Amino acid sequence: MKQILEKVVNKNRKDWSMKLVDTLWAYQMTYKTLIGTSPYKFVYGKVCHLPLELEYKAYWAIKEFNLDLKLSEEKRILQIQELEEFRFHSYDNAKIYKERTKLLQGKRIK
Repeated sequence: MKQILEKVVNKNRKDWSMKLVDTLWAYQMTYKTLIGTSPYKFVYGKVCHLPLELEYKAYWAIKEFNLDLKLSEEKRILQIQELEEFRFHSYDNAKIYKERTKLLQGKRIK
């Protein structure tokens, strides 16, 4: 971390506290040979994507495919609602399955 800070701060070294967060971020995202991955991926189990990077890619995709922002927003809301319905349906199915299994186990015990 010290080496990274030395590279990014000014010569008078007064702005080191402002660069500390960026330095920590750079350290966490850098591939480490010893552990075979970045510290972030090691801890969280997935690669980190910057929110700005994701937002830019989403904007690029909308622009590339000439989609309407309002229409894509409405589609996304519908997809989220469908996902919620699917989740509730799965929950109900799991509950029914547990009840049936309990009844079958009860019959076997008798």
